[in-house]
Amino acid sequence: MSSEKNLKLIVLKSALELGKNVDFHLMNLHKNSNESFIVPVKETWFSDGHGKVELLDSVRDKDVYIITDIGNYSIEYKMNKYINHTSPNDLASQLKDTLGACKCHTRTLSVIMPLLYAGRQHRRISREALSCATYLHELDCDSKVNRIITFDAHDDGVQQALFQTEFDNFYATNIMLEQFINNTNIEELKNIIFVAPDSGAIGRMNVYLNSFNSEHIDKDAGNFYKRRDYNKIVDGKHPIIQHSYSGNPNIKGKTAIIVDDMISSGSSMLDSIDTLKKMGVEHVYIMCTYALFTEGIEKFKKYYEDKKFDGIYTTNLSYIDEEYKKEEWLNIVDCSKYIADIIYNLHNGDSICSLLRDKSYPSKVLEKKFKNS
Repeated sequence: MSSEKNLKLIVLKSALELGKNVDFHLMNLHKNSNESFIVPVKETWFSDGHGKVELLDSVRDKDVYIITDIGNYSIEYKMNKYINHTSPNDLASQLKDTLGACKCHTRTLSVIMPLLYAGRQHRRISREALSCATYLHELDCDSKVNRIITFDAHDDGVQQALFQTEFDNFYATNIMLEQFINNTNIEELKNIIFVAPDSGAIGRMNVYLNSFNSEHIDKDAGNFYKRRDYNKIVDGKHPIIQHSYSGNPNIKGKTAIIVDDMISSGSSMLDSIDTLKKMGVEHVYIMCTYALFTEGIEKFKKYYEDKKFDGIYTTNLSYIDEEYKKEEWLNIVDCSKYIADIIYNLHNGDSICSLLRDKSYPSKVLEKKFKNS
């Protein structure tokens, strides 16, 4: 077994809260360790907009895991007298600087980037770059990265851009379903329908559907189809001109769980909620790995006040505004122990198969719930 002395974390400011929690769990897993695994770093943003990362301790011959959150827009820096907030481009560039500071010194180098940079730019529709694949290819060829760890990649097919670097795409499905089951009353659980808000989410919806098994429940599935106008761009995206439901129309009285990788503006989610409520669904929940709320939460607050949905389950894998966290309908699932388990297993040469693909755990939680009811 590898010594814990060889394990180091570099936690960038963008993922500071998550990284500190991961460090806490790693210290508990390494029972002989009372010292933090975090390497201190200095992050500098210059007045011309450039940034620099400096390591304040050695990482020579260590197994290093860098944790970053490219979705954290809360970090401010001054450029030419203007106050800017960090963008994914800023933080993706900062990660490269961090890798450069580690280059040729570490024994192994792993990147934990839960929200994958440019993950939605995974294919060409017109004259445009394959930004996600290009970035991954640069990490693969130029940065000597051994492994990239992400969560719920928009399309994990982008890993085909990698030739030397391992790519692991994990899901927080089990953790979110566990909290949902524990928080939800028995009657709501007995008659469930999992819903994909568009065709791109059907694969994720099937993961949830196949993980939710019990003789006590009646489950179903449905999905929405989105047709867009590709001749127009409104607010940086092609507007939806049709959003129609496909599946069993007899869903009156059911508890609907809408599943997707992220909430961006939220328009698709709200449209799905409206249709499902008109069809007679009694309860509506949303499960998404990333609650970005790019246009704020006012519409969601109004929908909740109008009793159109019952709650949202998401993770702490990317930044969520502190004000949003106060909403009673927003359930944020902590994934830091999950990340610590992944790092621990990888560092010690243990299998990560159960962490990647265990679909039986939610069923065990369900059985326990019904047994104790």
